[in-house]
Amino acid sequence: MKYVRIVVANLLRKKVRALLTVGSFAVALFLFGVLATIRTSFGGGVEVAGADRLAVINKTSLIMPLPISYRDRILAVPGVADVTYSTWFGGVYQDEKNFFPQFAVDADTWFRTYPEFVVPPEQLKAFRADRQGCVVGRGLAKRFGWRIGDRIPLRGTIWTGTWEFNLRGIYDGKRAEDDVNQFWFRYDYLEERRTFFKGLVGWYVVRVANPDEATKIVEEIDARFADSPYETSTQTERAFAAGFVKQMGNIEFLILSIGGVVFFTLLLVTGNTMAIAVRERTGELAVLKTLGYSDRAVLGLVLAESATFAGVGGGIGLALAKGFTMGGDPTHGMLGNFYLSSGTLAFGFALAIVVGLAAGLPPALSAMRLDIVEALRRV
Repeated sequence: MKYVRIVVANLLRKKVRALLTVGSFAVALFLFGVLATIRTSFGGGVEVAGADRLAVINKTSLIMPLPISYRDRILAVPGVADVTYSTWFGGVYQDEKNFFPQFAVDADTWFRTYPEFVVPPEQLKAFRADRQGCVVGRGLAKRFGWRIGDRIPLRGTIWTGTWEFNLRGIYDGKRAEDDVNQFWFRYDYLEERRTFFKGLVGWYVVRVANPDEATKIVEEIDARFADSPYETSTQTERAFAAGFVKQMGNIEFLILSIGGVVFFTLLLVTGNTMAIAVRERTGELAVLKTLGYSDRAVLGLVLAESATFAGVGGGIGLALAKGFTMGGDPTHGMLGNFYLSSGTLAFGFALAIVVGLAAGLPPALSAMRLDIVEALRRV
């Protein structure tokens, strides 16, 4: 208990300096929390990709379609449990800044392939019974204030004209990381109204019975469509999502670089603060040693001060970051699952403590090695 009192007294000795040091950690950890959330948002599809799902796209490019007739041929491949398909729509709701992903999906197989997305049974039944029906994520419905039964018009950019949909269902994700900002409507409605690309889909999603046989199934699917007008490129959903993220550049490297610079600067600032604090208390440290405090006790006191700065400031910064992310995607659609996980919070707090200890170690060692006679002579 006596050590705690000494640490608290030293922390409050220079209140302005203590406040600025804690503030430095708070700002750095707030930035860490936000950057980590952005990184998770960009790579969210990779982290939550199903181990038992494959993506089948046109070998030429993702934007090139595939025939709807491929579905039955893919389903006939040994080891394939189910097949669904999706097509990017690219519509605009009221204003172009209201971006959110929209897909035409197969109403019968989509939810079987993605069991992590949950729709109440009665809403799913209504969606399947209404050709103009749509299902949206909970986050998207909250963003625009949509309710079941609302009529939602979208202005088509690929297939022009006004497309109207009836909101029949709102889905939730089983996991906090699941994207609840998507808009799904029936493929047969798209097929009925569009004037070109009829009989084509954007890509297939294949669910395999045994993930251990995924490599073999990938080869079998691509072999079936080799030398055809629409050759396929099949890969695991995780690899597909990673490739999609890679198209946007090395986001992870950029975020890690910014974070590294911030933490290195924080290390220097905190180390300088603790060095000044130890130098100002040279006489007091010598008195402590004279009273019987061991070298290790003095070392521990200085490290405890530094770690407390880091813990308090880091905790404040992470709490602010969590509060910021709970407000939802600030870009209104570009960052699908804008979520700061508890694991990231724990890692950030541990990182703050490590930085605090590393910054306090040199002055703590200096205090530990302090010679009593020499120190008292300086007073």
